[in-house]
Amino acid sequence: LTDYSIILLIKGGNLSSTNSYQELVRKTYGLVGYLILSTLQFLYPFIAMISYNIITGDTLTKVFQRIPGVAPDNVLTDRHFIILLTTIIFTLPISLYRDIAKLGKVSLSSLILTIVILVIVMVRTVTFSQQVPKSENAWIFAKSNAVQAVGVMSFAFICNHNSFLIYGSLKEPTLKNWSRVIHVSVSLAVVISVVFAACGYMTFTGYTEGDIFENYCRDDNLATFGRFCYGVTVILTFPLECFVTREVIANVFFRGNLSTVFHIIVTVAIIAVATGVSLMYDCLGIVLELNGVLSATPLVFIIPTACYLRLSKERWNHSDNIISCLILAVGVLVMTVGFVLTILHPQECSHGKEMFYCFPSNVSFRNSTLAP
Repeated sequence: LTDYSIILLIKGGNLSSTNSYQELVRKTYGLVGYLILSTLQFLYPFIAMISYNIITGDTLTKVFQRIPGVAPDNVLTDRHFIILLTTIIFTLPISLYRDIAKLGKVSLSSLILTIVILVIVMVRTVTFSQQVPKSENAWIFAKSNAVQAVGVMSFAFICNHNSFLIYGSLKEPTLKNWSRVIHVSVSLAVVISVVFAACGYMTFTGYTEGDIFENYCRDDNLATFGRFCYGVTVILTFPLECFVTREVIANVFFRGNLSTVFHIIVTVAIIAVATGVSLMYDCLGIVLELNGVLSATPLVFIIPTACYLRLSKERWNHSDNIISCLILAVGVLVMTVGFVLTILHPQECSHGKEMFYCFPSNVSFRNSTLAP
C-alpha cells in the first residue's frame, strides 16, 4: 500500500503540474487542504521527536548502569536527566543548523548503526530466546488490537513528505524510473523491518515491549552495546525531524523565511515542548501508535489517494481509481479504529525495570504457573 501510494502521489503531481506535496494538496483542495496537510506534516515529525527522547532516556540509562562505579541512584540512571543532557549537548546545537545538507553524513551513520542493531537482535534470538518462556497463545494471528499495529507500521514506512524532493533529484525524473526506485527502497525497508520484528517477537513473544531493548537484561553486554548504538542513532536522527517541523512553521507563518533570531526562537520552542512532553510521558508504544494512526496514516493512505481521485480523468472503473478507493477506505478505517483502540486499550510498558526472566528463580516459577 505504501509503495503504491508513493507512486500515486507523483502521478497526482504530474496531473496537477505541481512539484511538492503542499502544492499538490493546495491546488486540489485549496487552503483548507493545505492547512490540514501542514498540520499533519508538523505533527508527524514532532511526535517522532518525542518518541526519540523517550528512546534516549530508556536506552542510555541502562548503558550507564553498566559503567563500573555507577550506582542505581546515580544521576546518570535518571531518564529525565539523560533526556535533558542529550538535548542540551547534542540535539539542540545540531538542530540549530540552517542548512540540512550539513547533516548529510547523519543518514549514513544511522543506516550503519541500524544494521549493527539488527545483527545484535538476530544474534540474541539464537542465544537468548531459550531463557524467555513463551507467553500463552503467543502465535495467534491478528488479535483485536491488530489495527494499532498497522498504525505503527505506517509510522515506520512513511516517506511521502520527501517524495517530490527525491523524485526531482533523479537524472531522468520519469514515472518508470520513480517506480523502480520506490520498489527497491520499500522492499529493502520491508526486509529490514520484518527481520527486526520477527526476531524480536520470536525472542520475547507476548512480553515484547514497545521499546525492544527494554526486554533485554541489564547484565547483557551485547544488548548494552546495542542500546548504545540505538541511543546514538536516535540522537542523530532527532535534528532531521526538527528541520521538518521548523520548515512547516516557516512556510505557514513566515512565508518560508526565518530571520536568524526567529530561527533560534522557533527551534528552541519546538525542542522545549517536545522535551517537556517526553519528560512527562514515557510509554513509547502508545506514542508510536498515536503518531501512526493520526499523522502517518492520512499522509500515506488518505491524502495521496484523495488527491488522485479528484484529479484523475480516467473512467470510474479504471484500476488506479478502484485501488485508490480501496486504499482510501483502509486509511480511514485504520485511522478511526486505531485511534479509538489506542485510547481505550493503551499499551502497557515498563521503564528501567528488570524483566522477570532475567532472574532464573522467577523463570522457573513462571513456567510452573503457566503449565496446564
